[in-house]
Amino acid sequence: MLQSMEVPDCIYRGQPVTISPSAPTPKHSLYLSNLDDQKFLRFSIKYLYLFKKSPSLETLKSSLARVLVDYYPLAGRLRSVDDHKLEVDCNGEGAVFAEAFMDATAHQLIESSKTPNKSWRKFLYRVEAHSFVDVPPLVVQVTSLGCGAMILCTAINHCLCDGIGTSQFLQAWAQLTKKPESDLTITPFHRRHVLKPREPAQVQFRHPAYTAPNPNPTPTPTPQVDLLKFIQLPPSVPVSFTLTPSHVLSLKKQCVPSLKCTSFETVAAHTWRSWIRSLNLSLPSALVVKLLFSVNVRAVVDLPQGYYGNGFLLACAESTVDELVEEGNLRHGVKLVQEAKARVKNEGYVRSMVDLLEDKTVKTDLSTSLVISQWSKLGLEEVDFGEGKPLHMGPLTSDIYCLFLPVIGDANAVRVLVSVPESMVERFQYHMKESWERKEENGDDNNGYHHHAPQNENGFF
Repeated sequence: MLQSMEVPDCIYRGQPVTISPSAPTPKHSLYLSNLDDQKFLRFSIKYLYLFKKSPSLETLKSSLARVLVDYYPLAGRLRSVDDHKLEVDCNGEGAVFAEAFMDATAHQLIESSKTPNKSWRKFLYRVEAHSFVDVPPLVVQVTSLGCGAMILCTAINHCLCDGIGTSQFLQAWAQLTKKPESDLTITPFHRRHVLKPREPAQVQFRHPAYTAPNPNPTPTPTPQVDLLKFIQLPPSVPVSFTLTPSHVLSLKKQCVPSLKCTSFETVAAHTWRSWIRSLNLSLPSALVVKLLFSVNVRAVVDLPQGYYGNGFLLACAESTVDELVEEGNLRHGVKLVQEAKARVKNEGYVRSMVDLLEDKTVKTDLSTSLVISQWSKLGLEEVDFGEGKPLHMGPLTSDIYCLFLPVIGDANAVRVLVSVPESMVERFQYHMKESWERKEENGDDNNGYHHHAPQNENGFF
């Protein structure tokens, strides 16, 4: 298999154009909830699709203009109010759309797509802006390849949409590309006031995923280590693992019969344990480490159908290092993930967190945390603009945040992608796959376990 290739430069077909809604849209300010405008989410979600064949560019631009009538906030612009709060100026200004050509083939890219490197950023037009707020909420680049294939790259502002919301939007765009006169299957719901904080705020639960400055810190017997500084050390290398259903079943068998668990709970706990065990640091055994992962709470607080804003909470599992990495104790990590999920499936907990985030000094605690975002099970790999489903779907580049990605052609498999310091790669690979190596030593087939890691690459999301 080819290693992650350095892609050639894009040849742009003139300057990018602005695609405005094809019909008049409401002009107003859109309130963003405290879940939307967290500083942790002030970035764009960058998706990269590889399609075997491309619809005409004029068709894509026309359908984008049409879908922006329904999703008109994505054609607006962010702005700051009251210093810390963000809102959307729904002014219909439009999305950025760039057209490019690259002298590469779908075959070359699909072979190296498991571990994208920083040169893949060329697939997305870079908007020159003073700050994140100045970047349009939606930026699109369509890159035609020499073989007739198409790369579609989108940057969608995370403050406006979560993963479910972005999938909903992309499905709507694809639907109107195929059937321009059709009504959308899901009507978008724009208003975010359903998640407004209470007055006065009522923070009634502990929220370990977040931390606030302490003006009068007191000495603590708990060891303090900032793993984030280590994880961000260059050079970082994107590492990818594809877990088939048989691999997931092997992990689950380590937890039964005393604990029934889902595939996500099992793979999340296994990845967390492997990540901590792989750190080239002498971690204090009593150090508390965290796993942060997104949980959809739309049903918990009865958000309307079509709600495409951020409707997830960061659940937080906590463990001391020694308990988490204890040999053969995957069950412990899985149980912690289950308990963290259960805590956020409570309306009082959700409202408490929304109230907590009204305090803009509160920050996501990344100091000893692995963050997992699940892109599988969202239908992202099902997007079809009329010429077939994608050959590949994934992030534009890799980051220290861990992604659970869909596997094209196998809905029950999952691909784990995360960037780690180069010094950590070999140990992380070992711990992620040791369960299957142990099976091989016992004469069992590893059923096609794959891992992919390029050499000497920097990863960025």
